[in-house]
Amino acid sequence: MGDLLSVNAVFFVVYGYPMSYIEFFGTVSCLASVWLVAKRNALTWPVGIVSVLLYLALFYQIRLYSDALEQVYYLGASVYGWWYWAKSKQTRHTILDVSFSSGRAAILWLAATAVGSAALGLAMTRVHVWAPGVFPEVASYPYLDALTTGMSLTAMWLLARKRIESWIYWIAVDVIGIGLYFAKDVKFISLLYVMLLVLATRGLLGWLGARRRQTREDSAAVEARASSASATGVA
Repeated sequence: MGDLLSVNAVFFVVYGYPMSYIEFFGTVSCLASVWLVAKRNALTWPVGIVSVLLYLALFYQIRLYSDALEQVYYLGASVYGWWYWAKSKQTRHTILDVSFSSGRAAILWLAATAVGSAALGLAMTRVHVWAPGVFPEVASYPYLDALTTGMSLTAMWLLARKRIESWIYWIAVDVIGIGLYFAKDVKFISLLYVMLLVLATRGLLGWLGARRRQTREDSAAVEARASSASATGVA
């Protein structure tokens, strides 16, 4: 089993590119998870956990240490999201209940993402010195890798809380990731990010549509209650 989790364990070769087991199955489960969350399906969380565990092993092996640490956070956020979405179905809310954060909260998240990304990038430039046993080589693209990590951490939390702007963060991450992974010669993951960009765009549009439907339904419900109260008062 350990050999199958190595980036050097080739599953198949496509156009001269050696596809490892871990990259292939991590990618498939990742795509499935994003497709499910765009559909607001709670199965996104268990499927996503499979992808997280596979990518954790992959990113560590190719020295994208920020991305590897990011997967640990994803694991916790996925468990939380699974619980939160299940809880929502048991209350007055449904999985379709999506919304934007308040303006103040959105600014705070943006500021926290920028500061956190810069701090992480600085740390990644020195991590091989601080912990050479764990990180034996210099990190690749430490600041760019940290930026995508910071935005992804924010996006994952907002997604678990059903915030629509999470998709805007994901779109930015996907655009950067396309170039970053191509440069690191994991071209299949670079292609994955092209597909994730398409799915994230569709997810944003889908959640915006769901929000508009919710608003119309809420307005109709308020009007129906008002009409009922008015009719009762007249009677």
